[in-house]
Amino acid sequence: MGETIVVIGANHAGTAAINTVLDQFPGNRVIAFDMNSNISFLGCGMALWIGKQIQGPDGLFYSSKEIFEEKGATIHMETRITHIDYDRKIVHARDSAGTDFEQSYDKLILATGSIPIRPEIKGMDLENVQFVKLFQNAQDVIEKLKDGSIRRIAVVGAGYIGVELAEAFRRNGREVVLIDCADTCLSGYYDREFSDIMAKNLESHGVKLAFGETVTGLEGGGKVQNVITDKGSHEADMVVFGIGFKPNTVLGQGQLRLYKNHAFLVDRKQETSIPGVYAIGDCATVYNNAIQATDYIALATNAVRSGIIAAHNACGRLLESPGVQGSNGISIWGLHMLSTGISLARAGRMGYAAAVTDYEDWQKAEFMEDGNNRVKIRIVYDKDTRIILGAQMCSDYDISMGIHLFSMAIEEQVDIDKLKLFDLFFLPHFNKPYNYITMAALAAR
Repeated sequence: MGETIVVIGANHAGTAAINTVLDQFPGNRVIAFDMNSNISFLGCGMALWIGKQIQGPDGLFYSSKEIFEEKGATIHMETRITHIDYDRKIVHARDSAGTDFEQSYDKLILATGSIPIRPEIKGMDLENVQFVKLFQNAQDVIEKLKDGSIRRIAVVGAGYIGVELAEAFRRNGREVVLIDCADTCLSGYYDREFSDIMAKNLESHGVKLAFGETVTGLEGGGKVQNVITDKGSHEADMVVFGIGFKPNTVLGQGQLRLYKNHAFLVDRKQETSIPGVYAIGDCATVYNNAIQATDYIALATNAVRSGIIAAHNACGRLLESPGVQGSNGISIWGLHMLSTGISLARAGRMGYAAAVTDYEDWQKAEFMEDGNNRVKIRIVYDKDTRIILGAQMCSDYDISMGIHLFSMAIEEQVDIDKLKLFDLFFLPHFNKPYNYITMAALAAR
């Protein structure tokens, strides 16, 4: 006789957990709850939709209530969890009609995700002040963009979401200003030598950069008209905030142990401080192999992996996380940037005696006549232990697979010297005999 496994939240992490239980552990009863009207929305595709790089949102969903129910799950959509009795193992819920009901469980998987950070400043209630997280958010923005009077858009926050949206709105024919309190973009992932390349890329495509400015308020007569910062103001017919997310852990406050940013603190099995209760995705911590410690890294890839791990353990089969490196990438107007592990800047803040080895070269042999591209690489390593801490790569060429080598190197705690003579193949169509990865490693002192 199987157990009843309740999953709260059905986006990336929840979807992975539900599918794993249904596909690999038949006999268990799966009951899932989600506040939204849709499942598995790929939020990373919002900017592509807004920027008209894809025709519509249909391909941004890879599962549904119907798919899960065909497999035997019970799915409650547009249903809010009002309370969890962890002692009695009962979930209290309220559906869209206002009906309250209870659901008992044997194992509980929390996939409650994250919510956008909303600044406490004047003017947030003005019309055309937007956030982008859910499908409905993107749908609302696209509908408003049908109004030709919305010509100037301010994007607040120059992380991945902000940079992608800046490109999307420019592709949509709008004037765009990108505002951030930091003095560059993508500062959470790259050192200045790389983030400045992206900043120039944005400027060359018409994005106005307002870095080093903190937004203090919004002004307008009903609709937003101006963004006020500590350095001045920017006219805007729409303001989109992408200043980050915080874990949605209200259902565990006072009950489950939390990390310093209030994410659910979990072990390598994704189990919380209460046995039989698991937390996955953006609401939970991860183990970061680059720093060999618990961390918070909200990525869809981490969410999927954590869902698989929690499902196995909830069903009685031990599976521990090998940890993550926070591998990520971005492509803006054909400029591809990737990173994994930690940057030199973060390594310094954390007290590492870190160093870097940089290299820039052509991707392919120079005699190749079918096109060639420059590649820039940085490897961050600990000067004392020689262990690789991170890597950053940048090119107009698709070098995305290269970052996987460094992700594995960090997971396995490989030292920079071992990489110097690593067996990398050569073929002129792809690279050079003295390729940029080998040359960067050889330059490490």
